[in-house]
Amino acid sequence: MGIGAGDLLEVIDEVDSTNRLALERAAEGAPHGTTILARRQTAGRGRQGRSWLSDDGALTLSVVVRGPVAGGLLPLRAGLAVARTAGAAARVKWPNDVLVDGRKVAGILVEQAGSDAAVLGIGLNVAVDLEALPDHVSARAGSLGRDASELDAVRDELLVELTDALSLDAPTIVQLLGARDALAGRAVAWTTSEGAERQEGHAEGIEADGRLKVRLPDGELLHLAGGEVHLL
Repeated sequence: MGIGAGDLLEVIDEVDSTNRLALERAAEGAPHGTTILARRQTAGRGRQGRSWLSDDGALTLSVVVRGPVAGGLLPLRAGLAVARTAGAAARVKWPNDVLVDGRKVAGILVEQAGSDAAVLGIGLNVAVDLEALPDHVSARAGSLGRDASELDAVRDELLVELTDALSLDAPTIVQLLGARDALAGRAVAWTTSEGAERQEGHAEGIEADGRLKVRLPDGELLHLAGGEVHLL
């Protein structure tokens, strides 16, 4: 598309939500690659109406994405970019988390911004003091263990990786995800929507359209387009 993620970078000291601001920018016609980065986010948004804590040492940004890449694979493209930034041990947990040693170091939120556009939000714990987090968060949170002085360098690396991930075709994305899939071959439990019946089975990888393949105990293969998945 000519413009990469971060080529049009707006850095803000404090904002309630980078996704909210990026959605406003998108509605105003901001081009593909427009990126909002906040040094502090006071009311970050997570999936299914949850909040996203933005702590000291976290990298919090949102990118306006336009065109075909704004489709269903976008969270996984971002997950791949974050994992490659985080290092060899990082794994992508479908549909929108990145784990290191089983702990969540990053979360991803995609919100539609029209028929051919989306806003991609990423929160990455680069140099977060896990001991300072609330107990219910620190129990599953992770951090890259980098120094706070490295935030800008990690940001630049992430934006390079994200630009690359947005340029790849779907089969290549799925192939690369295969080596970083946190769920493949593992026993999992899932719900497809809030209040839906909990089911269990084994994850068998990701389809080219981004759906997760899960096999039930009776052998039936399902393809999940969304929902909550947990390792057993």
